[in-house]
Amino acid sequence: MNQKRPATSEWVSKMLAVIKTGNTTAAIAQIKATTSSKDLRQLHAALEKAQLLKQLAAVDSAISDQLQALASPRLSRSP
Repeated sequence: MNQKRPATSEWVSKMLAVIKTGNTTAAIAQIKATTSSKDLRQLHAALEKAQLLKQLAAVDSAISDQLQALASPRLSRSP
């Protein structure tokens, strides 16, 4: 069987649309609220491919910060 690379998620497509409209504030808020590092990596790759990262330093920073936050161990309390 020939396996194809999975398409970008619906969230990534929506985020690209929001970013392309110029609403970076909303995009950054959504980036900070996401819990999927896979989606964030896909968004970063799509922005890189479209050559938009240089123009959107705040979005790039928000993606990096959220990826770092998701990779960090979480503190939890026992019940």
